Parts: sequence; structure tokens; C-alpha cells
Amino acid sequence: MPRIVIEAMTGDMKRDDAPLTQADAAHDSADAFLRMNDVRFAYAGSLHPVVDHIDMHVPTGAIHCLLGRSGCGKSTLLKLAAGLLHPDAGSVTVDGNTVGEPDLATGFVFQSPTLLAWLDVLDNVLLPVSLHRKPADADIADARALLAQLGLAELLHRFPHQLSGGQQSRVAIARALLRRPRLLLMDEPFAALDALTREALQDALLAVCATQGVTVLFVTHDIAEAVYLGDRVMVVEQGRLQCDVPVTVGRPRMSGVRHRADFNAVCMQLREVMEAGERAAIVRMVG
Repeated sequence: MPRIVIEAMTGDMKRDDAPLTQADAAHDSADAFLRMNDVRFAYAGSLHPVVDHIDMHVPTGAIHCLLGRSGCGKSTLLKLAAGLLHPDAGSVTVDGNTVGEPDLATGFVFQSPTLLAWLDVLDNVLLPVSLHRKPADADIADARALLAQLGLAELLHRFPHQLSGGQQSRVAIARALLRRPRLLLMDEPFAALDALTREALQDALLAVCATQGVTVLFVTHDIAEAVYLGDRVMVVEQGRLQCDVPVTVGRPRMSGVRHRADFNAVCMQLREVMEAGERAAIVRMVG
């Protein structure tokens, strides 16, 4: 079985036989495309930060997943990466540039597909272009190609109410990828879907991201989804990165990998980390 390394951000949950080196702790930092350095953020009127002392480095073309329970700060981290929020302390950079506001080079897929009911599938995908100018023939060709890659070539002129939940999610992904973003941020986009549809969309996402070479930060509360998609999985607990786990399962990943011992070993390690965090939280509450 491949060796599984868990890098504990808190220092109290190491799972490796050897102590972590400085190089281990700074994994992939040299070629980080998305970088957060000691980031802290609190909403107005709150006594406690939503995220605190966050250090994160996502290399170009990598898929990193943020895993954690509801309310732990995962979505806030996405909004900081997108420039929708600004850190109270620390820095957020994309390709070496400080993130100040939303950028056309960053795509965002929300939990809800947020399609416009009065636009058909093709026009929903073209919306990011239409807001600035009339789509050119090249834009339309790109939209059609993305929809074909996502299995929607025959549904170009259907409206959102005529689509299933999974089809709507595919349209939202195509829309986010139309302008070939360098960074794609995804906030539990498959959470409301049934298991089989969810797995099919995971495969579709991996295929299209591999084609475009986009860097992805993906938020989920599903352990198996995080391991299937991610190059690394970071567990977020009470606004801090509890641990950072490299996924040792090779690529490309197909459905059968979910039944392999190495895949399930990583899932088990992550579950142990999350359960340990839950027990520690209960102790703090009782104490």
C-alpha cells in the first residue's frame, strides 16, 4: 500500500513515521499559483475570526480540496481567493498578484447552478461574454465545444426548467470555464445531487479540467469526493487548516478506484482527523 503522509498544521496529529521537515511543510510553495499567507478574516461584529492563520499553496494545474463540516470556514476561504472578501491580515495572491477584486481569470461555481431562467443553455454559458460584448463566432464555438465535452451537445436550446439537476450543474461548469480561467473555485457544486449523478459529474469535471489545465480549489463536506478529485485534501476545522493530506492515488482516476485499498486508506485517515477534531471540540465545550 502506498505510504500516506498527513501533514498536521497544528503539530499534534502527525501520521508519518518521520518528523516533518521544513521542505515538507512548505510543499509546492515555490510554484504556488494560489497562495494564502497567514490569512485572517472576521465578519463585521463578530468576536471571533471565521478563518485564522491560514497558509495555503496550490500549484498550477493542481486540484486541492477543502474538506470540513458546515460552518467551518471553507466557503469563506473560496470568497477570499476570489476577491469577494478581503483578509483582515495576511495576503492572498494568484500568480504572484495580490487579489483585490473579482477577476475574469477566475471562475466560480456555486452550490446552486444559478442559471438565468429566461436564457437557454447556450446563452447561459455565453453569459460571461454577453455581459461585456456581443459573443463572437469563436465564443459560440467554444461554448458549444465545452457543452459537447460535458455531454450536453443535444441540449443547447433547452431552458433551465427543462434540465435535470445534474445537467444544470454541467451548464454552470461550462459557463465558468468558457473564458478559460486560470483558477476555478467550486463551492460544493454537487452537494444536492444523487450519488450516481454526482460521480458522473466528478468524472466530467476531471476530464475538462485536465484538458484546460486549470487550477482548482474545490470545497466539499464529502470525504470520498475530496479524495477522488484532489491532488491534496485540506481539512478545515473552526477556521484553521487542521491537516493537509497528499492523495497518493494515481491519475487518471476512474470509478473503480473508489473500491481500491489505497483510496479507502486515505478516506479513513481523513475521517480519523475529522472525528478527532469533533471529539476535541466537544471536550472544549464541556470544559
